[in-house]
Amino acid sequence: MITSDRLHGAPVTAFAPQGDRMIRATLSRIAIMVLAEAAVLTLAMQIASGLAHASELLPAAVTVIAVRLLLGLIPGRGLHPHEIMRRSVAAVAIAGAVCIMLPALQGDTRHAGAIALFLLVALALHHPARLVVLALMHRAGLWTINAHVIADRDQAPLIEAFFRRNWRYGLMPNAGRPATVALVTDDAQARPGALPEGYAQVFVLADTPQLRISGLKAANAGGAIGLRVTHLRHGAGADRLKRAMDLAVAVPALIVSLPIMALAALAIWIVDPGPVFYAQPREGLNGRVVRVLKLRSMYRDAEARLEDLLRSDPAARREWDAHFKLRRDPRILPIVGNVLRRSSLDELPQLLNVIMGGMSVVGPRPFPDYHLAAMRPEFRRKRCSVPPGITGLWQISERSQADLAQQEQLDAFYIDNRSVWLDLSILLRTLPAVILGRGAC
Repeated sequence: MITSDRLHGAPVTAFAPQGDRMIRATLSRIAIMVLAEAAVLTLAMQIASGLAHASELLPAAVTVIAVRLLLGLIPGRGLHPHEIMRRSVAAVAIAGAVCIMLPALQGDTRHAGAIALFLLVALALHHPARLVVLALMHRAGLWTINAHVIADRDQAPLIEAFFRRNWRYGLMPNAGRPATVALVTDDAQARPGALPEGYAQVFVLADTPQLRISGLKAANAGGAIGLRVTHLRHGAGADRLKRAMDLAVAVPALIVSLPIMALAALAIWIVDPGPVFYAQPREGLNGRVVRVLKLRSMYRDAEARLEDLLRSDPAARREWDAHFKLRRDPRILPIVGNVLRRSSLDELPQLLNVIMGGMSVVGPRPFPDYHLAAMRPEFRRKRCSVPPGITGLWQISERSQADLAQQEQLDAFYIDNRSVWLDLSILLRTLPAVILGRGAC
């Protein structure tokens, strides 16, 4: 997919990244750097072996690699040199605190001294070894990744030249090729629509040693090239984890809910004989049509009833235009319809949609076409980047009280910040929201 934006008249082309390829390349770089770290630590162990056997130093070596990974030193792309030095010292200090404490408390000064010597030697070797490894990876075309610079016409060439000269940051500006990273200036970021979607990382650039960009100091950005303001695409691993969680929730929930659905279906047929289930075509992942299953909570001639009311009642028309819902909806079946909608039991059949893969347990609601038509085209594309859900932030917060702008805000927040933890939080808050009927209609 290719989209384009213009800033100060300069075209900016954004290419959607290839998620799986990006993940494989990142893992390859990490693997190479971990092997290089292991070689450095092996040499450090040999130097310290006069005080302790290598096997006694192995836990400290593993701890160093783990801490360096956690501190972002592997691969360490986009960090200023002084920040790499600071984190390297912090990694050794943390590993020392963890590994020296036990032998020191036991009075084993020989072992504690050996670990301390090993860590000091490793610290001395890490910087030159990193420079050698980066040079070899750069020569092999394995270190830098393509980046797109989004700035005004005068500033963009200067930023591109800086990153080309300083290739050790790992980011190579290349407007003519697909990129996974966008580098933007603060004035570009503030312009509506200036941040194109589809990048794995978007950075608002801080000042560099040779170029004043925004007045944002490196210290404010944690020693990195800038503030990462969004992470718009998840990898395949996150998608598989979400799918596993969907099945773990939907399969048992469907089994438990079958008797409830049977009783609800009988009540619907008694009030208004006819089909008790129906499927509505809705927009799903990547714009594919999903036939969303529901228990019928409305009269079979619901649309005609709605049109009659909106024609004759201006207040109802205003309420409908703002929320696409009515507090007193003439379409709803008496008693059973209100119970189903207030309790959200009419949505239980959508567990089948989740099992079949067309929906997720948590995600933006699959709105009808008339609702989607009122949304901005770019936001509709954003919604289509994730599967629709049975529940979401809209259900547990504003629900029917949310106007179109609030609905967009809730959905956008979920899409940009989605994670397993956010999904679990929404699931745990859904049941109280349904029981209390907060915002339901």
